[in-house]
Amino acid sequence: MEELSYQGLAILAAAGMLATVINVIAGGGGMIVLPALIALGLPADVANGTYRLGVVTQSAAGSAALHGHGKLDTSQLVPIMIPTIAGAVLGALLATQIPRELLKPIMLVTMVVMAGLIAFRKQTLIAPEGPPLAPRETPRAYLGLFCAGVYGGFIQAGVGFLLLGVLAGTLRHDLVSANAIKLVVTLAFGTVALGIFVWAGQVSWTPAIVLAAASIVGARLGVKVMLKVPAAALRWVVFLCVIATCIAAWLR
Repeated sequence: MEELSYQGLAILAAAGMLATVINVIAGGGGMIVLPALIALGLPADVANGTYRLGVVTQSAAGSAALHGHGKLDTSQLVPIMIPTIAGAVLGALLATQIPRELLKPIMLVTMVVMAGLIAFRKQTLIAPEGPPLAPRETPRAYLGLFCAGVYGGFIQAGVGFLLLGVLAGTLRHDLVSANAIKLVVTLAFGTVALGIFVWAGQVSWTPAIVLAAASIVGARLGVKVMLKVPAAALRWVVFLCVIATCIAAWLR
């Protein structure tokens, strides 16, 4: 595995900051960082694990900032986190066992498809009318949260959109509240997934720390942007960035 140059680390820091802003507002930032890590020389499995430290730090910083703005509803966090963490354990364990030469095309194709689905959807997510529901009031939410956890543990990139689909579309949280809950849930299962990737020896610590530092700055900025800018405004930015970085990673 190649050591990243100072220039490569600077590029990575900029990508990490942009990705964190996008992640805080909705999700999908990982679809920029993961192929960037591969394009800069990290094997796919190590890139997948390395990004997780940044996920944990950005989720912690974003959650704290939103809590400070009074936007975090903590009443249903535990029943929401349990199925997501269970799914993430399964997804992360699966990711650590797939050969890297097979994992790379799986990751890149998945991210392009996910970015396309996000960019070309006809409307933004709108929460149904009515007060927020607890997962026990609509059991299909447990399945949705578990599947989001599996995806998040396996690849992480774009999992925010899956979580928002359940939190806003099924459990009826407004988008700001759903985003805040999403960040706490991502912090919980991201920490578990990071532990699994560390155990598997699939974390490169220098780029991981650079991403973590960039994510703290990006999370603070992302919260300010989220309260002013609609998430739909970023979907084409995400799509174009994903296409560019995935092409660069594929040609690596």
